[in-house]
Amino acid sequence: MRYAIVIEKAANNYSAYVPDLLGCIATGDTIVEVTNEIQAAIAFHIDGLIEDSLPIPKPLSIVDYVEIAA
Repeated sequence: MRYAIVIEKAANNYSAYVPDLLGCIATGDTIVEVTNEIQAAIAFHIDGLIEDSLPIPKPLSIVDYVEIAA
């Protein structure tokens, strides 16, 4: 499966979350680090759902960009 992630710049690091996996978040000092951390968080989150016999949400979020005139 392929989940959309959102990466945001914070004051001193980056944070990421997965819109389709409620509560699945990660932080890192760099974009590369937060990307690696959110990948691990997704795997951990899904393993927990399986362990608890809960359904795994399908990836439904769509990511796109909109350009505006500056």
